[in-house]
Amino acid sequence: MTVRSRMPVRALATATALALGLAACGGTTKKSSEDSGGAAPAGATAKADPNAPLKKGLKLAFLPKQVNNPYEKIVDDAGIAAAGEFSGSAKEVGPSDASASSQVSYINTLIQQQHDAILIAANDENAVCGPLKQAMAKKIKIVAYDSDTAKDCRNLFINQASSEEIGRSQIKMVSEQLGGKGDIAILSATANATNQNTWIKFMQDELKKPEYSGLKLVKVAYGDDDDQKSFQQTQGLLQAYPNLKGIIAPTTVGIAAAARYISGSKYKGKVAVTGLGTPDQMRKFVKDGTVKQFALWNPKDLGYLASYAAAALSSGQITGAQGQTFKAGKLGDRTIGADGEVILGPPTVFDAKNIDEFHF
Repeated sequence: MTVRSRMPVRALATATALALGLAACGGTTKKSSEDSGGAAPAGATAKADPNAPLKKGLKLAFLPKQVNNPYEKIVDDAGIAAAGEFSGSAKEVGPSDASASSQVSYINTLIQQQHDAILIAANDENAVCGPLKQAMAKKIKIVAYDSDTAKDCRNLFINQASSEEIGRSQIKMVSEQLGGKGDIAILSATANATNQNTWIKFMQDELKKPEYSGLKLVKVAYGDDDDQKSFQQTQGLLQAYPNLKGIIAPTTVGIAAAARYISGSKYKGKVAVTGLGTPDQMRKFVKDGTVKQFALWNPKDLGYLASYAAAALSSGQITGAQGQTFKAGKLGDRTIGADGEVILGPPTVFDAKNIDEFHF
C-alpha cells in the first residue's frame, strides 16, 4: 500500500530513505560503472532524451492486485484521470482474487492489445516475471507500483514511501499504544505480497531493539486481502492468543476487518488495532475508540505519479536509470533512485485530531 507527501499534515517522525531490496528474476543486465552498484532496471541502458515531449495518445493499463480492493481502486482511478492530462488514455483490468498467478492472463492480453505501458501492483514478485519480460521485449514499458515485481521484470517501481519507514513505524505506533508491553500479532494480506513481506521484515528487525523487549510477536496471519477472511483471522488470533494486546494490519482490507470485529466485541478498548488504512474506511473506528492511530499515504497521489512515470518512460524522457528526473504534473519533478525506485513520500499518521481533514 502507497501514501503521499503533498498533504498538509504531520508525517511520521521517523522518516528515513530506503530502496526495496528484492530478489531479481535472474536477469543479467547490470548498471554501468558510473552507477552506484546493484542491477540496473531493465532497459536502463537505453539513451534518454529529457527534453522529448510526452507522446500524445499513449495507452496505459493499470493491473492491480485485485479489482475489488477499495484502496487499489482509488490508486487506479487517479492514475486513469492523470492520463487525460497528457492526452493519453488508461484503463483498469485485473483479477477478483489476489492469488500469485491471477495476473498472468491479463498481462498476456495487454501485450496482444499493444499498450504502451503496463502498470502493475504485483501479487507475487516472480510469478508475473515471464509475461512481463515478454511485454518488455515488445517495447512495452513496465511500471510497478504499490507492490514491486523482481527488479529485472520492470522499468520502474513507484513506492508509496520508504519500506523501512513503513515497517519500523508500525512497531513504534503499537508500542506507544501498549506502553511498550504485550503480545502482538500481524494481520497481513497474501503470503507472497512483496510490499507486505518487506514491511514485516522491518517490523521483525525493529522488535530486536532493546526498547521493544516488552513486545512479543506471537503470529503473522494472512487474510489474503479478503474482508471476510481477514475478519475470521482476527477472531482466530484472539481465540488462540488470549493475552493478545495488539494487532498490526499493514493492509487496508485487513485493518478495517480487524477493527470491525473488535469494535463489536468484548476486546474493544483492550486490544489495540493499528496499521495502514484509508481515513474514510477507518473514520468510524477512530471516532468510536476502537482505533487510536493508523497511517497511510495519499493513494490518489500514488496513481497519479505512476501514470506520469509511465508516460515519461513511453516518451523516451527517462529509461529508469538512477539519477534521471521527470516531471510528474502537479507533484513536480521526481528523481529515480537506486534500482529504478521512485518514492512518493512519507506516510501520514491519522488519529482523532486530524482524521476529519482527509477524505479518501
